[in-house]
Amino acid sequence: NCYEYLISRFASESGKKGGEFFTPPEVSELIARLVAPKPGDRICDPSCGSGSLLIKVAKEVHDAAGRPSDDFSLYGQEVNSGTYALCRMNLFLHGIDSARIEWGDTIKNPKLVEDERLMQFDVVVANPPFSLDKWGAENAGNDRFGRFQRGIPPKSKGDYAFLLHMVETAKAGSGRVGVVVPHGVLFRGASEGLIRKKLIEENLLDGVIGLPANLFFGTGIPAAIL
Repeated sequence: NCYEYLISRFASESGKKGGEFFTPPEVSELIARLVAPKPGDRICDPSCGSGSLLIKVAKEVHDAAGRPSDDFSLYGQEVNSGTYALCRMNLFLHGIDSARIEWGDTIKNPKLVEDERLMQFDVVVANPPFSLDKWGAENAGNDRFGRFQRGIPPKSKGDYAFLLHMVETAKAGSGRVGVVVPHGVLFRGASEGLIRKKLIEENLLDGVIGLPANLFFGTGIPAAIL
């Protein structure tokens, strides 16, 4: 708890977007319960920040007798070098030393790859930076992993870029995705509206949970969990 407080202070004083560093523990716990991780699961956060969300999901893994289980594997990627270092330290201080955390841009250069394909996970969670500008739209049409087959998000708002990446890295039929998004993701039109329609038509969306304003450091806008 002391370390999480220090991380949150660092986030609030940095002037950066909240999702880049720290997800409030109540939001992390809610997402962790929603995705219901099980023993043996591969768990990933493609914009892992300080690792707080990964740790919450890991703590939600229990065996058949209801006891905490360490039978899971954690993966993550973070673009900010300082935050990447914080994540590695955070995981170590929580007794998790086998996680694979990569440093780099998840959208432009995903590094969680095996056999030239995106790794597949049982659980994918994230609190990406809200409406990221210049996320790489100019190269999305030629994405070698085919992540944008449902459409290319606007170049000034990368919310659906992260969401589509998460969908493509979740195991078909059994993977669970939990992601924090700004409310605009629910109603903006143009290419985002077309992508949203396809996700609904494919029956990939189980639910939308509205969150109140002023939960996240660096922004006061309300958010939602998909």
